[in-house]
Amino acid sequence: MGEHEARGWIRSDETAKQMLSRVLGDRAFLLLPPLHRVPLRAGNVVEITGSSPTAKTQILIQAAITCILPKTWNGVHYGGLEKLVLFLDLDCRFDVLRLSDMLKHRLLEAYRIGNGAWWQLEESNVKTQDKSKIVYDEELYVSCMKRFLYLRCYDSLELLSTLKTLHYRIRLQEACGSQVGVLMIDSIGAFHWTDRLSSSLALDKNNRKSLSLTNVVETIVQEMKKLMQVHSLVVIATKATIYEEKYPTNENNRNISSHSDLFGNPSSKAQQPPFREFMPSSWQAFVTHKIFIRKSDDHHKSLGQQNLSAYLLEWLQPQLSSIDRFIVDDSGIVIVSKHTQILFHVSSSHAVWYCHCLMT
Repeated sequence: MGEHEARGWIRSDETAKQMLSRVLGDRAFLLLPPLHRVPLRAGNVVEITGSSPTAKTQILIQAAITCILPKTWNGVHYGGLEKLVLFLDLDCRFDVLRLSDMLKHRLLEAYRIGNGAWWQLEESNVKTQDKSKIVYDEELYVSCMKRFLYLRCYDSLELLSTLKTLHYRIRLQEACGSQVGVLMIDSIGAFHWTDRLSSSLALDKNNRKSLSLTNVVETIVQEMKKLMQVHSLVVIATKATIYEEKYPTNENNRNISSHSDLFGNPSSKAQQPPFREFMPSSWQAFVTHKIFIRKSDDHHKSLGQQNLSAYLLEWLQPQLSSIDRFIVDDSGIVIVSKHTQILFHVSSSHAVWYCHCLMT
């Protein structure tokens, strides 16, 4: 390595003052339900596990909207984080129209709450079938969408190359005034069987080492760690279960089972997750928070009287005793009670409440 290359290698990307302001400025933040139980901060890796479909992508979309929305805009509170979201789609089934519709709903909801009586008068003058066309702040909408960076990968090698270029992409966004907040991966185990087949077909020993499933995942984890050392971000990844153990779908039965595990063997629940783990140990050690979602036997009616499937969300790491039940309607995630009564409808007003609680 020549002198020029050596100087280029040791040249810093930022000054000590910039580094301290970035690190000391990082604060824990709360996302909207159902990810509201545990505050997250830079360096956390959240894994959301569940069979398909259990609304895992919907949770990612809702968390992404909270991140890309500003806290306030033109005097209206939106309760967002105003940060960049990097969305890596490994399933190749992401619906951008769903993201757009949910974002518009949040904008209209916040505007309705912020304008009170004027909104009621305006809404009464609009025909029922045209209420969805009530104007929202288009400039704010475009600003939010610019903070959502979508990337699609078709195999593990493409995922690796994408991770290696994310630092450059983030720098471009930061030059425009956007600070990265969350890296989302949907879904981390999408290439599991392809990588296993590739490693079994590799005849040459050197190729077998490079194509090994374990080595590929280890390299992916190392690239993520490098990215997290430079940028303050949270990683949220979904994972579909391959083999799911028998698990009570009724919450009452689940509580009895948890109670027995608690008094029989305090660590049995943590040691025996309700699904069979297939990701290599390098990924499991990388994860700091684990969430498990399963479909409930119950159905609930939304505000529009639609009969919707209910889902149960449980924190496995850190282990929490509470289990959240939710449904997914046109507006997003809705937390419901056992008796089909809607307890918490996700809206920007609650986002403001959560941010206020965090600040105090």
